[in-house]
Amino acid sequence: MRKAQAKKLPLAPDPKFNDKLVTRFVNNLMWEGKKSGAYQIFYDALDKVSKIAGEDGYEVWKKALANITPAVEVRSRRIGGATFQIPAEVRPDRKLSLSIKWMVRYSRERNGRSMADKLANEIVAASKGEGASYKKKEDTHRMAEANKAFAHFRI
Repeated sequence: MRKAQAKKLPLAPDPKFNDKLVTRFVNNLMWEGKKSGAYQIFYDALDKVSKIAGEDGYEVWKKALANITPAVEVRSRRIGGATFQIPAEVRPDRKLSLSIKWMVRYSRERNGRSMADKLANEIVAASKGEGASYKKKEDTHRMAEANKAFAHFRI
């Protein structure tokens, strides 16, 4: 039996937008503990997004995150020697976590000069329903739909 689950530490809101979601995003973006650098990348990206989209960068970023947030995913479950992919609803906390991780991951894989450029382009693409992170969400939903027959194995 496992011990009690660790307490979640409260996040401090970011200095510019006073939003805890931004802090959470920056924590995922950060490398080697360089948080101020990660904030700089994020704010630069939002400035570039507002230039590209012609709208408020913060609002476009929130829309992009909402667009790539998954509703269902598949979880592996071993039953009688066979492993089944069982579709399951995603917990609200995990939904956010997945969407943030996908956006950061696919931004890093993009072509571009700086991380701010890459992140800005991924944000704009995701807000329009395009890009690699949006495709990942669609693939996740498609896989859950394809394995709907195993839904009765749910725990």
